[in-house]
Amino acid sequence: MARGRKINSNGERSKQLLLEKAVELFSERGYYATKISDIVKAADVTQPTFYLYFKSKESLYNDLNIRFQQGFNEIMCNQNEEVEKGIEGFIQMLEHKLYMLFLYIIENPKLTKIGFFESKQSSCVKSQLTQQLIELVYRHDCACLFQLQNIDIKIVADSLVGSFERLILTNLLEQKSKPCELARNLVHVFFLLKESPSLDSGCSYTK
Repeated sequence: MARGRKINSNGERSKQLLLEKAVELFSERGYYATKISDIVKAADVTQPTFYLYFKSKESLYNDLNIRFQQGFNEIMCNQNEEVEKGIEGFIQMLEHKLYMLFLYIIENPKLTKIGFFESKQSSCVKSQLTQQLIELVYRHDCACLFQLQNIDIKIVADSLVGSFERLILTNLLEQKSKPCELARNLVHVFFLLKESPSLDSGCSYTK
């Protein structure tokens, strides 16, 4: 903490302003074209105030990426939801989670541009999302359904993440479709297989 200054409510407001203006500038200009002086000027605070909360531009950028990742993880890792085993439960939960992710992105479009598309950490976010989707399959005891069809779960999850990413750019951020519509359509595209007789919702699988 610089020179013994205390972080009070006004200080927290200054930090929040720095974060808000940084999101705007990073998303508009990119990381390298944005300077600390630009962020400070936009937030109407002093340069020493910036260094009270952040060691560098990179640490501020990393903070924004962490915030974005936390939003995704809270949605995907919520363990308070009631789990209905089988393909029907999996499809319902997947549609719900995709809807929540789309909604989060709509509410944070500039942060999404940084955290999901432009930062070095974005590839990790997508890889983690793939793994979380795979875990969702096991959580609902549905892995055997993919095995019966000789389908690689990771390929399905990777493809789903790729489609999710594309729809953000082509539909969601352009406001061509609502989050609920995109979630429903995306799930239906991937899991129309649910109507196949071999996809028995009573099949259980132990990881």
